[in-house]
Amino acid sequence: MNKSDLIEALSKKVNLPTKRASEIVNMIFDGFREELKKGGRIEIRGFGSFVVRNYGAYTGRNPKSGEQIKVAPKRLPFFKVGKELKEMVDQKRGT
Repeated sequence: MNKSDLIEALSKKVNLPTKRASEIVNMIFDGFREELKKGGRIEIRGFGSFVVRNYGAYTGRNPKSGEQIKVAPKRLPFFKVGKELKEMVDQKRGT
C-alpha cells in the first residue's frame, strides 16, 4: 500500500471526497514529520512506534574507488514494530 492507496481507502471507507481524504492523510504525515524532526516519539498502539536514533561519525569506504571517507554523525528515523502486529504477521506464516 502506498500513500495514494491509503487516501483512496480512507475516501471510500468514510465516504469523503478524495481531496478531503488527501488533506487528512497529509495532515497526519506532516504531524509525524514535525514530531520526529523535534526528536519526539510516535506510538501507535498495536502497530508500532517511530523514534529518532542518533548515529555517531565513522570512517567508511567508497565501494567504487575503495577510498576511505569520513561519514558525519546523523539522526535517522527508526520504526519498531508493535507486539500485536508482529504476532499477527507471524501467524500468517503457517497458512
